[in-house]
Amino acid sequence: MRSSLTRRDLLAAGSGLAAAAALPALSGCSSLASADSDPDTLVVHTQLGTTAPGSPTYLAAVDRFREENPGVKVKNLVNGDDLAQVYETSRLARKEADVVMVNLYDKTLAWTDVGATVDVRPYLDDWGLRGRVLPAALADWTDDEGRLRAFPYFATNWPVAYNRALLDRAGVDAVPTTGDALIAAARRLRAKGIAPVTVGGNDWTGQKLMAQIIQTFLSQEEARHVYTTGDFSGRGARRGIEYFTHLRDAGVFADKAQGLTSDSMTTQFNTEEAAVQSAMSSALAKVPEKVARHTEVGGWPLADGAAHDGPTVIRAYTLIGFWISPNGVRKIEHVEKFLRFMYREDTVARFVTESGRDMALRTDAVSTGFPLVGAAQRLGSEVSQVLLPDVYVPPAAAQPLITATSTSFTRGTSAARVRAALESAYRSA
Repeated sequence: MRSSLTRRDLLAAGSGLAAAAALPALSGCSSLASADSDPDTLVVHTQLGTTAPGSPTYLAAVDRFREENPGVKVKNLVNGDDLAQVYETSRLARKEADVVMVNLYDKTLAWTDVGATVDVRPYLDDWGLRGRVLPAALADWTDDEGRLRAFPYFATNWPVAYNRALLDRAGVDAVPTTGDALIAAARRLRAKGIAPVTVGGNDWTGQKLMAQIIQTFLSQEEARHVYTTGDFSGRGARRGIEYFTHLRDAGVFADKAQGLTSDSMTTQFNTEEAAVQSAMSSALAKVPEKVARHTEVGGWPLADGAAHDGPTVIRAYTLIGFWISPNGVRKIEHVEKFLRFMYREDTVARFVTESGRDMALRTDAVSTGFPLVGAAQRLGSEVSQVLLPDVYVPPAAAQPLITATSTSFTRGTSAARVRAALESAYRSA
């Protein structure tokens, strides 16, 4: 989806009219603006810096960068899920940060197209950093016009975590690999007062799991078409929706899953109230050691006639990248120093060993201190990979899909109504 001319003009050129409204919205910064007029201060807008996985490692890396580059100051602006909105507001005021660390999703999909950030491909090549990036990551971050939206950095491995101790308590002999086995396990777990699969049915975690289940009968090419167009009328997509509703109405998901969030999902699994969760690697890194000791990772169970050889996982390379703003181009020498430092093997290795992050860059480092992350990295041919839909869903449909997700996780909602809700989310796009 291409953005409107009005949006393009506003984000590319900025707007003095928006400046007054923009400035108070910038959390963690001065009352002036997010950008710093000091030519020797590099302003980085990031989601790392508080409780986000990898924050301590990032802050330590920035301190080391400052020590090695005394002529360059670094100012961090920290936001959470609202980072994209805050950045766009600051861009309207021409006060945006020089570098932005955020994932490729929803609003950010349009940034390079509308000039809110720049194509970084020439810099990647000029700075000799292409060889550091995994080819799949370069493909994921490249748009349809051949522009590289950002310097890839964090990746994610999104398997399914199974609490073996809870399964054993319920008399489930093996981690389920088929839908029938999952339903049988859910019944046994419920009989013991244990929630089966916990999921944030009211936010992005539920949307991702539902997308994963719908892809049970889709090839990657077919899935790409479905999530790009919002056309769920094909036989494979309809079968996937029916499989989802079959599992839901059989009691596979935790009670009232349509009202749960990612936080409640994580809490239920980490406190052993629930036996199973579909968890990205950053969540796996947070599983308490006493729970991790008896947790296995695998894929989502398949139904008969599936398009895949084994239970499915999601792998993606678009979790966090380094975007360069128009303001950043004016400080490109400082940006180059910063990105060369962040791409260094020793810096990358610290994120793996200290924070359990999966990386979109080449590295020999192993997450030995995070056993579930390491186990997920070692999953081989026993699982099959499905698409993360984020880079295909039009930005205008992203939030409506979350609303459709909550409706879909409500027991009794027919497959036809689920399909209608999903397709309706695309109409405004």
